[in-house]
Amino acid sequence: MNILLVEDEVSLSEALVHILKKEKYIVDAVYDGESGLNYALTGRYDIILLDIMLPKMNGYDVLSALRKEKISTPVLVLTARGQVAEKVKGLDLGADDYLAKPFSTPELLARIRALSRRKANIISENILRFGDLEYNVSSFELICGDKKVRVALKESEILQYFLERPSFVVTKDELIVKLWGYDTEAEYNNIEVYISFIRKKLSFLGSKVTISTVRGVGYRLEE
Repeated sequence: MNILLVEDEVSLSEALVHILKKEKYIVDAVYDGESGLNYALTGRYDIILLDIMLPKMNGYDVLSALRKEKISTPVLVLTARGQVAEKVKGLDLGADDYLAKPFSTPELLARIRALSRRKANIISENILRFGDLEYNVSSFELICGDKKVRVALKESEILQYFLERPSFVVTKDELIVKLWGYDTEAEYNNIEVYISFIRKKLSFLGSKVTISTVRGVGYRLEE
């Protein structure tokens, strides 16, 4: 799972990165609001840990900008502010959870797990759509017009990853870690094989949606 940490206290950030990586999470850490927003807008993250008191752009403004851009990534707000009014403001702007400093490591990890489950539940209850394409996560059915086809498990995971990030470039390394984890011997050709299978299914359905190759980087879902 990919986590973005936006925290300007360098010592705290480094400690959190160490803890999260030990739990096998993939973590990018940035130290100001502008950088946090730029990273978050890529749509590559499963969860964002966001401090409020940040240089260049505060966490509330980052959160507001993300939701205006329809980035629905779950956000856990981390802040020293514990007043009810501040919590309400963050939640009203689109935060999914709130954790006041200082916090314990077990509580932080538990909240991350809860947000991860919540996201999975939301996805499983809905059909993902892009262009003329619909994908039913529960039944593994890919649908275009009056045609539909079932996809295999790995194809499903790749499709879901793309459909959650429409028009964003997804790297091969991202897909390998997402599908097989850090400790894997999977190689780029494993990804290429599954991408080929999905492309054949899109062709069979007659969909205008394609998975284009971004040379030297990865792939992008396009109409």
